[in-house]
Amino acid sequence: MTRATSDTADLAAARARLREILLQRSIRFGDFTLSSGAKSRYYADVRQTSLDPEGALLIARLLDPILEEHGVRAVGGLTLGADPIVGALITWTQIQGRGLSGFLVRKAEKTHGTARRIEGPFDKALPCAIVDDVITKGGSALQAFEAVREAEGDVRVVACVVDRNEGGGEEFASRGIPFRCIFTIQEFL
Repeated sequence: MTRATSDTADLAAARARLREILLQRSIRFGDFTLSSGAKSRYYADVRQTSLDPEGALLIARLLDPILEEHGVRAVGGLTLGADPIVGALITWTQIQGRGLSGFLVRKAEKTHGTARRIEGPFDKALPCAIVDDVITKGGSALQAFEAVREAEGDVRVVACVVDRNEGGGEEFASRGIPFRCIFTIQEFL
């Protein structure tokens, strides 16, 4: 088996295992009200997986090739959904020998201390990715994207664990930003 074939098999196994964990911990069926106010018959609470040690590792393992493909050197997103994913990615990539820098975007600029909206070692010169746990219409990732763009950052890709296929990907495409996900919600329904 060649290295490329081995890597592909490893990624496929990691993806299959992450799907199992998401089904066990994160995907719920019933009647839910989403942050947009819309009603849904399912809910993807990915933090139940991204804050699990195995889940966090698998998410980082599967997002890393996407970030590498886009030449990303830093990763961040809107706090709270992105926090565990950013932490997992900066740790995973350091172990892999390429150590991405991480940052978090506040929902609003601080009114005290340094009054920053972007926390961590954000460097506008580093090509970056915006990550999120779940994307529906793209609101949270879009807030992070806009904050980074206002800070003159270079966003190369927006990526998430689960895309609900409700317009988020199209929103980023309309802005000329590639959008990638590990799973679409249809893979769980």
